[in-house]
Amino acid sequence: MATRWSLTIDCAHPAKLAVFWALALGYAAKPAPAGFGSWEEWFSHHGIPEDEWDEGAYLCDPEGAGPNLSFLKVPEPKTVKNRAHLDVQVGGGRETPWEVRWPRVVKAVERLTAAGATVVREEDLQGKPDHVVMADPEGNEFCLV
Repeated sequence: MATRWSLTIDCAHPAKLAVFWALALGYAAKPAPAGFGSWEEWFSHHGIPEDEWDEGAYLCDPEGAGPNLSFLKVPEPKTVKNRAHLDVQVGGGRETPWEVRWPRVVKAVERLTAAGATVVREEDLQGKPDHVVMADPEGNEFCLV
C-alpha cells in the first residue's frame, strides 16, 4: 500500500502563492479540519496567536486524488535552484501526441505567465519543443509538459 504524502512549499507570501498554484493545478482551498467552521476557528482552538494566522495557506485536489499542498511563510528568500520540482502535465504528459499536447502547453504558459510566472526556458526533444521550464511568482521552478 502506498503512503499518503503532501507537499510543503516555503515562501514569503503563502496566500498569494496558494492562489497561483490553485490556478496552475486546478486545486482549491483546503477546508478547515473536521469539527471546525474555519481555519481561524481551528487556529484559535489550538492557541495559535492571531498574528500568525496568515503564515500558511493550504490547498487540496477537489477530486481527492492528488496530494495536499501547504505554503508556509519563512523569513529567508529562495537562493538556489530547486533540487526537486513539479512536472505539471497540462498537455496530458508525453503519452499524449505532440500535436495535441504542445498547443495545450503553450496555452498554459500564457495563462500562468499572466498569473505571475516567468518562463525560464523551452526545452526541445528530437527537434521539437517538448516542455517549458517556468518559475512561480517566488522563483520556484516547475515544468509544463
